[in-house]
Amino acid sequence: MRAYVPEDFEAIYEIDQACYTPEVAYSRRDLREYLRFPGAECVVAEDSGKPIGFCITAHRGSQGYIVTIDVLESHRGKQAGSKLLAESERRLAANGVTEIGLETATDTESVVAFWLKHGYRKRGIKKDYYPGGRDAHVMRKTLGPAARLRKERK
Repeated sequence: MRAYVPEDFEAIYEIDQACYTPEVAYSRRDLREYLRFPGAECVVAEDSGKPIGFCITAHRGSQGYIVTIDVLESHRGKQAGSKLLAESERRLAANGVTEIGLETATDTESVVAFWLKHGYRKRGIKKDYYPGGRDAHVMRKTLGPAARLRKERK
């Protein structure tokens, strides 16, 4: 795991194109804009010196947001996504983030299961969020002291 550098742009663009259908994948322009968001950070996962996945996050104050997490299909199921997420959450927490939000398609059970496994909880649905009328789960996770307090109360 390492921080994104501008020379990674084409590699992460190609990863995003491979991970999503053309109507969902980001354009080069959109991807550049996400990388420039206030509080944006991108973590890159490598195998043999080549990027195989990445996670873009952004934060403002105590609120964090996962823009996307992409892992090449050939590297899924090998903990790359979990490691990207853990490092991204660690970096967000180091910047004072206590809650992270994201949206994910309601019709991708394995992806929803990934988020649930990592402590994210469904908080609602955004209708027609994705092209083609696909809905998205709104998901949230609490980090840091607030999360520990909730666990202690259970």
